[in-house]
Amino acid sequence: MGKATGFMEYQRQDKQAEEPKSRIRHFYEFHTPLSKEEQEIQGARCMSCGVPFCQSGQMLMGMASGCPLHNLVPEWNDLIYHGNWEEAYYRLKKTNNFPEFTSRVCPALCEAACTCGLNGDAVSTKANEYGIIENAYEKGYAAAKPVKVRTGKSVAIVGSGPSGLAAADMLNRRGHSVTVFEREDKIGGLLRYGIPNMKLEKQIIDRKIAIMEEEGIHFVTNCNIGKDKKAATLLKEFDRVILCCGASNPRDIKVPGRDAKGIYFAVDFLKSTTKALWSDPVKKKDGSYELKLKEGSYINAKGKNVMVIGGGDTGNDCVGTSMRHGAKSILQLEMMPKAPDERAENNPWPEWPKICKTDYGQEEAADVFGHDPRVYQTTVKEFKKDKGGNVKKAVLVKLEPKKDEKTGRMMMAEIAGSEYTVDVDLVLIAAGFLGSQDYVTKAFGVEVNQRTNVKTLDGEYQTNVKNVFTAGDMHRGQSLVVWAIREGREAAREVDGSLMGYTNMYVQ
Repeated sequence: MGKATGFMEYQRQDKQAEEPKSRIRHFYEFHTPLSKEEQEIQGARCMSCGVPFCQSGQMLMGMASGCPLHNLVPEWNDLIYHGNWEEAYYRLKKTNNFPEFTSRVCPALCEAACTCGLNGDAVSTKANEYGIIENAYEKGYAAAKPVKVRTGKSVAIVGSGPSGLAAADMLNRRGHSVTVFEREDKIGGLLRYGIPNMKLEKQIIDRKIAIMEEEGIHFVTNCNIGKDKKAATLLKEFDRVILCCGASNPRDIKVPGRDAKGIYFAVDFLKSTTKALWSDPVKKKDGSYELKLKEGSYINAKGKNVMVIGGGDTGNDCVGTSMRHGAKSILQLEMMPKAPDERAENNPWPEWPKICKTDYGQEEAADVFGHDPRVYQTTVKEFKKDKGGNVKKAVLVKLEPKKDEKTGRMMMAEIAGSEYTVDVDLVLIAAGFLGSQDYVTKAFGVEVNQRTNVKTLDGEYQTNVKNVFTAGDMHRGQSLVVWAIREGREAAREVDGSLMGYTNMYVQ
């Protein structure tokens, strides 16, 4: 694969990011893609290793090593090295329904497991994936391909996030009639309202949805199953139902003063900005959009002391969005200790590297304010309000790892006397999610586990209710887009088998 000596001859190149002080002035994607010639050289770096960990997707120490979709990475790296971009697209699409999404938002598990990365720089696989899919759209390879024969079977999918869309795509290709129900005003779920526009511009979603509609998938928006439409009705109208509603219960912070005004869940904050940006977009001649925030139509961080609770990807997205609003200051709290800057000896390759990652939002805040916004081993003890009930201050406390005497587990405990107070005007809670929302699970009567994820047998997607299946975060808990796509694909295969008595659907 690639050029036998390519990894020694060529240096890694990746898409270049716009400077922080420049990109915080807008909400557009801010990476400049490599040229086709540069991309082909990067394909040459794929080193024909004996065991391609990049596509393994195996679990090591509880973490995924390589791509959960088992993308045929060495194959399409080799194909673009030889200039065969069309075939590279077909190999990529064999395992990945939505490379236009993953090439933008995936944390690149493939690169973390790349053999080149053991003693040097990994192949720029994510950038190569981006080049393949965007070239396919430009050349027409990614155009709609409607199926010619229908099975007469119908499937309803509740939720239009990556798992629901993946299941819909697979089942529609098989010839089943698929209808996707979405409670929001637009299709996309997490892709639409959970991921900021500067990471995934929303016309990219619309571009793919238009193709899926042309291929025969029916989308219904503003329809909240379990409220607007009864579960029993859905089960009567369709042969099978797949629940792909996500893990949309945000984890709260229960401390005194939590009822103060100005405290929001991260997903509500991010969603309000995206909706405001796309409320009245102006389409340009080149197909892009002019996006502007309308004052009063979103949760605004402008001129405010912002505190983000949570150090994950969603927390970073809140930091990046607040920077674009024009926040006065940003503080990001992380309960756990800071991860090492380099791999520890007990975290060898090809395990996922448990190292400190500075993402785009944190990089922007550091560039503007002169310091990293993150404070480690710290949490909120109390919120204080002004006379109007608005949050004005937060009492923080330092934490230290201690072993719980009852369970023997390590936990983060408060350090007595370490409290201190900071000024805050806006608090964004990005502390993760607790599982599926119970009005949906109760409506269908499906069993859930202790984490409120929908229960199935290990490795299967059939619920305890006849003809009802599940996939994605609703099934596995909060996770990555690639895992959601994989679950959607595998659930589709199981549904196809139940409908037809057999299945030849390729999912990995």
